Amino acid sequence: MSATLAVPSPALAKKKAPPPPPPAPVYVPSTPIDRFYSARKDAMLWMGSREAQVALVELLRDSPIDGFTRGPQLATEIEAKIAAAQGGDAAAAKVADRAMSQALVDYVQSLYQPIAGMEYGDNWVRPRAPTGESILALAARAPVLADHVKTVWNINPIYAQLRQAALAEAKLANGGQSSLLATNLSRARFKSPSDRYVVVDIVSQRLWMYQAGQPVGSMKVVVGKNEIDKMTGKNLQTPMIASVMYYTVHNPYWHVPDHLVKNIAKGVVSFGVNAIKGRYEVVSAWANDAVVLDPNTVDWKAAAAGQIFPKLRQRPSGDNSMGKMKFPFVNSEGIFLHDTEHKEYFAKSDRSLSNGCVRLEQAARLGEWLNQGKLVAPAGGTEAAVPFPQGVPVYITYLTARPEDGKIAYAKDIYGWDRAPRQVAAAAAATTSSTQ
Repeated sequence: MSATLAVPSPALAKKKAPPPPPPAPVYVPSTPIDRFYSARKDAMLWMGSREAQVALVELLRDSPIDGFTRGPQLATEIEAKIAAAQGGDAAAAKVADRAMSQALVDYVQSLYQPIAGMEYGDNWVRPRAPTGESILALAARAPVLADHVKTVWNINPIYAQLRQAALAEAKLANGGQSSLLATNLSRARFKSPSDRYVVVDIVSQRLWMYQAGQPVGSMKVVVGKNEIDKMTGKNLQTPMIASVMYYTVHNPYWHVPDHLVKNIAKGVVSFGVNAIKGRYEVVSAWANDAVVLDPNTVDWKAAAAGQIFPKLRQRPSGDNSMGKMKFPFVNSEGIFLHDTEHKEYFAKSDRSLSNGCVRLEQAARLGEWLNQGKLVAPAGGTEAAVPFPQGVPVYITYLTARPEDGKIAYAKDIYGWDRAPRQVAAAAAATTSSTQ
């Protein structure tokens, strides 16, 4: 059998066409700066306004007072980039414009860093820096960019006045009080998510209610002692806290602190459990569903010796240490604002007298402002929570320099936090007693 040689057909003999070229890569902006300029088709933001350039450089030169230590170096680099673009070099102009945008983003975001030593009890008030795109979009929409840059640091009225004073002091030959003012600026660097908020200053022992950027009311408060509780080893200083108040507790129980339980226990040892019946209750836990226990089950001698600490709460009454109402907010130390039966404390110049919580001179007045209307206590005289129309942020801070009647008032460093503000404040926040 002879083999047959296969001969390709003319169609198959033709050369195959090459595959089509791959599609060109699509450029996707990867950084906030890239996305901002891509959206505006690379239109310049800064190079058309010498006033805006000068305002930004000045802002960066001053920014160490805000804790932004890279500012002066960035200012020098930006000035060099602007100079390189003066000859009409389009590429150099693009580099300079983007460098200025990046510097603005970095500075603004630095204003939203957490305050050293402050506990953030509620996520709503936890600092969240705006995105780079939103910072630049706001700048691009400003009627006058230079004016916007000159006020971008104004995050709250306390901060604004302290900052202006600090920069003025920094121009003095010896720097004046700029260092102390910068320390206080770091404790006032907050941006409330609401136009209604409360500020408590531990040093001046006062509370302010703010609305639409202005203080609309103030009152005296009592704050924590500058002491360590010998019984528990806890710090009785009031810590710095940012949180949110959502409701009033009318006719509150008072949870007796451990160091006072010992004194009450001594009375029980001497006079029997009748000494506390009708006034105090022994409970299973600090909770709304706590179980009331039989006081006869407690070893009161051990409690009087400080060997055990039964949980005692004082029942709602006219002489309850919480007064008629309290305003809780989430924090790890059990701190809150509350009324008090000891109105005589508000006649004192030094009101660092509590075991950590903040006692109010006019609790009902604050409650009506928080409630945006009259407070009505539920009938029956038992503990009850009544919610506000909306949550109100509260900032408990520590200002040895603060705005007052258009000037800066300086005050005694009652807790010694100015000497080592970061370490001392952080330690206080970690160890403060959770008592009244």
